[in-house]
Amino acid sequence: MLTDRPEPRKRLLRLRLNGRWREDAVAESELLVDYLRDVARLTGVKTGCDGGECGACAVLIDGEAMPACITLAVRCEGRSIETIEGLVEQGRPSRLQRAFHEKLGTQCGFCTPGMIVASEALLRKTPRPSDQEIRAALSGNICRCTGYVKIIESVRTAAEAAP
Repeated sequence: MLTDRPEPRKRLLRLRLNGRWREDAVAESELLVDYLRDVARLTGVKTGCDGGECGACAVLIDGEAMPACITLAVRCEGRSIETIEGLVEQGRPSRLQRAFHEKLGTQCGFCTPGMIVASEALLRKTPRPSDQEIRAALSGNICRCTGYVKIIESVRTAAEAAP
């Protein structure tokens, strides 16, 4: 038996995405991760747990690392959203992206965008974090491939490379 379900209500969403303002019609129930991947075509944001527990979908919302899989896109009206793609500096990898590559902080790569985004939020607040502060900042990010040693080393290396 088919039920008649009404079309989801849509509204115009205006936000600053990776430094550029944009407007899109989005369903009121659309999650930020789906908006970023399906509408904005930013596929660096990964869908992992769908419950805000793994960190694969982490993005910066007004500078704070937040899970996009449990954030409604419409809640981002007028806000600044940064994804892994937005951290690139003049077409080159950021210091964190370079450090993750050079120090082997990436294994399969699935968690890496979220790890880098969460690390970026940390380094903006605490430019020279201790290993304990790095661990605390990444506590919402799960990597199933590593023991986190290379990830922490990557963040430390990026912090040391800061001007």
